[in-house]
Parts: sequence; structure tokens; C-alpha cells
Amino acid sequence: MMSASFSFQRAGACSSWGRIVTVAIILHALLSGCALPDRLAAVPEDRTTTAEIPGMPGVRYWPDIDLEPMYKEAVESLQREKEFASRSGVDGPLPPNYFLAISGGGDGGAFGAGLLAGWTATGNRPTFRVVTGISTGALIAPLAFLGSEYDQALRELYTDISSSDIFERRPVTAALFDDALADSEPMFRLVEREVTAELLSKIAAEYQKGRLLLVATTDLDARHPVVWNMTKIAAIGNPAALELFRRVLMASAAIPGAFPPVMIDVEAGGERYQEMHVDGGVMAQLFLYPPTLRFGDLAATHNVDRERILYVIRNARLDPDWANVQRRTLHIALRSIGALIHSQGIGDLYQLYLTAQRDGLDYNLAYIPADFDVERKEPFDSEYMHELFELGFNMARHGYPWAKHPPGFGPGEVPGALKGEIDTGAGNAD
Repeated sequence: MMSASFSFQRAGACSSWGRIVTVAIILHALLSGCALPDRLAAVPEDRTTTAEIPGMPGVRYWPDIDLEPMYKEAVESLQREKEFASRSGVDGPLPPNYFLAISGGGDGGAFGAGLLAGWTATGNRPTFRVVTGISTGALIAPLAFLGSEYDQALRELYTDISSSDIFERRPVTAALFDDALADSEPMFRLVEREVTAELLSKIAAEYQKGRLLLVATTDLDARHPVVWNMTKIAAIGNPAALELFRRVLMASAAIPGAFPPVMIDVEAGGERYQEMHVDGGVMAQLFLYPPTLRFGDLAATHNVDRERILYVIRNARLDPDWANVQRRTLHIALRSIGALIHSQGIGDLYQLYLTAQRDGLDYNLAYIPADFDVERKEPFDSEYMHELFELGFNMARHGYPWAKHPPGFGPGEVPGALKGEIDTGAGNAD
């Protein structure tokens, strides 16, 4: 019996090893026979901030490494605004400075798109001097920047599409042999349709008035955020600028692992390199300007006394969603990443609030309410996005109840579990 058992175990072991060897041979053959994604060398670390887009210097900033170029652009934009006012015959103090920051959130961008269109319907939507966007917010930002003329385009972009208009699934082997699980070519065709030479020309005209459109991506090689001055790119006005504009929008929405990264050719020290850019949401879910810029001090230094109003659109709910998580590696990992993104998004709201308080900006926040419970059958579910667009539209049309602070940050806001203790005096030390 022992001999028979031993022989069976050895046979089983040999069979298992045989399968492993067979799989290894197949994988080797696939790797040898397939053209895997390739790239030019990454920019060396010591050349990160000196790398430039050929023919388009100074169109992006490294806000956590070198603040000076961004500070300089802020000063120059103010000068352009003053010069435009003078050419237009406008005297007196500068008008209020309106900022708009639009967050990531995937198909949740339908909420922000609807809110902007509904805001137009009230007749009091301002012209934003600065608009920023990340991920889905980057796709909204150019249309929001140009105003109500593009409300219909926003509606179509977030209600007339489905997942097939955003991505095409790749074979399961893409997880091993490619740069993403899906091909985002359909989304690029959408971006090409919306981002035309005419649109760039209109954005360029606003740049000359001192307005700024900024979009953030993540340089995955350097692991730093990159802020792109889309208005300055538009002002270059050639086909290469149009291509770069589109590629930056794609990069800002390139969810790592899901969508391919966007490779951007640069030059540094006379050498050619390639940067790998992915979703700006890897570093932050929204942004306005680096807190170290100290916008209030900048305004005071240049004798600018004006009202400053910030509007923040968070294309997501702020309450945690419940789920029965399966005890499986992929389910646990995806759920954890979702929790991380959710927490990061709330942290970004806190940082922006504190920066606004310090710099004298009136803070206004919109987000998807907790009672929105339409089922989302799949990513970019057209029915889900249509309902979300209509929610944002109707809330704005009837006067959106902008929050003046992030959740839990307002005066008198106490978690329910502690409120009872405070009200009854329980839990106080003698």
C-alpha cells in the first residue's frame, strides 16, 4: 500500500510539474512571437524638469518640484487680463475672480456635466477665469471653460454614449503581455470629434484675456504630478499643438491598468526621451494650484484687491458605499483601491478648503448626493449616466445648495455617535 501510494504521489507530482513546464514553454513562445509594447528611454531623474515638448517650451509645470514657472504664469496671466481690460475700455477694479475645479470620477462626470448645463439655465453661471480638471474632469474642463455654448456637447458626451464608445476589451492575456486590459481608441475618437482646431482657436483667444485652463496628469516614471497649461498649448495653434492637447486629455483620463498610458515624446540635454503619462487621479482627485503658491500673498504683492470665488465639482459621492466583498484576491484588491481613491478624494477636498480659507477664496462644493441610488450595471452605463446628468441639471437649475465646507468640517458638525454624549454630558471625565 505504501509503495502504491508513493507511486501515485510521484505520478501526481510529475503531472503537476509537467503542466507548469508546458505553461512556461507556451508563455515563452508567446513572448518570443508577440510584439510587446515598447518605448524610448524614460527621462533621467536629474533631467525631469528640464525635459520639453519639441517646439512647445513652457507648456507644463512640475508643481511639487519647481514652483517658479507656475508663479510666473500666474503673474503674466494677470498682466494679460489687465491689458485686455484696457483695450476693451474697462476702467476701475478688476471683476471677481471665479475658479472652477472639476474632479475625476469616470462616468460620474455626468453629474458635473449636468450641473454646468443646469447652472446655465439659471442665468447666473459665471465666466471662470481659471478652470482645472483631472481625469473625467479634464474631458469636461475645455467645454466648461468655453461656457454655455458647449452645454449641448457636454450633454451628448455624457448621455449619448456607452462603454463601447470609451473602450474595447482586450484578450485576457493583455494582463501579461500588454499595457492595459482595454484599448481606449474609441475614447480617442470621441476626443478627436470634440477637440477641433476651431475649439483650440477659441481657447487660445481666452488665453490672451488672462484666462487659464489647466489639466493634470501623472508622470509615472518620475512619479510626480504634471500640470499642463492647455490655454498656452492652444495659443501655439499648429497641428502639433492640437495633437498634444488631445493626448494630454487622454493621458489625464488613462486609468492605470485599465487604459493604456499615453507616451509623450520630449527632449532634454539634446537627447530624445519618452514620458509615460497616466490618470492625474493617481496623484490627486482634483486640484486648483499648489498650496505653496500662496495665491493671497501673490495678489497682495501685485496690488490686486478683488473678490475670489472657488467652485469645486466632485464627480462622486462622499459617503462610503457598502458591498459584500468576495474572499478573492482580485475582489479584495479592487475594493481596497476603490476605498483608497474615495479617501484620497475627501482628503483633496480638505486641502483645497484650507488653502481657500488661507488665501481668501469663497469655497463652494458640489458632489453626488448620498440618496442617488440608480443602479450602475457596467462602467459607462448610458442609463445611469443619463439619470446622473439629469440629477445635476435639476439640482443646479433650482439653485444648487453649494456646501461651504467639506463634510465634517463645518461648525457644529459632530459625528452621530459623539453627539449623544455631548448632548447628555456622558463620557466626560470627572
